[in-house]
Amino acid sequence: MKSPARQILTQREVLQLMKQRNSQSENNDDYIGNAPDNPDQPDDPNQNESDEPGLSKDEIGAIKEIGAVTVGDGRHTIHCLSIIGQVEGHYILPSQNKTTKYEHVIPQLVAIEQSPDIEGLLIILNTVGGDVEAGLAIAELIAGMKKPTVSLVLGGGHSIGVPLAVSARRSFIAPSATMTIHPVRMSGLVLGVPQTLDYFERMQERITRFVTENSDIEPAKFRELMMNIGEMVTDVGSVLDGEKAVETGLIDSLGGLSDAISALYGMIEEGKEAAAK
Repeated sequence: MKSPARQILTQREVLQLMKQRNSQSENNDDYIGNAPDNPDQPDDPNQNESDEPGLSKDEIGAIKEIGAVTVGDGRHTIHCLSIIGQVEGHYILPSQNKTTKYEHVIPQLVAIEQSPDIEGLLIILNTVGGDVEAGLAIAELIAGMKKPTVSLVLGGGHSIGVPLAVSARRSFIAPSATMTIHPVRMSGLVLGVPQTLDYFERMQERITRFVTENSDIEPAKFRELMMNIGEMVTDVGSVLDGEKAVETGLIDSLGGLSDAISALYGMIEEGKEAAAK
């Protein structure tokens, strides 16, 4: 029969053995949820590898949260801003809606304009429209930027997406994309008085003035497309595909991503050459 002292020693040995096994399991690939230390991994947390090639974890997080990323691996450092779903303004939309929040976009535009590192802005649009005043606020900020800006309409640039698309210095649209031009709408309680119709008319004039000042379409043509009653069955307005949008002067050119980036690079380089003279 073993002595009590020997029993206590055995317990200590068991505890020590368990600690050794636990320590080994932290660095063993066979244990779930733990990977061996990578000696080649950089100490800088901003340089952590991500699941996406060429993007850091911070950049992936920015894309997930606000749909934007700054890319500096090409000839120039540009910021890509996506405007998708509905433009959310003064009222919060239901959680199942894809939205672009203007309180996220406005600070980004200010930061882009002020940043010495960012040389240009690429705006990707696939939006059904949304809050008129919020959309116009974003469009006015983009139009007032000194840095080169290029927009690209993919899928759709409908309703308030039209001013957003033309707010950039150069605009592109994919051949398969469409743009819907229609009169201003309002949901909720509407008073049936002449002042309401006057308000709608003045709002439409604001949109018409902005679009025609930032594109090549004539005001009369834009109003004609807006008030067209022969195209949509249950609505007033017009739907333009990519080629038609370019023909009317609403959008500058047909093209895709490479065309938009090339145009943005060209504008950046022209600006640098002009500044050097």
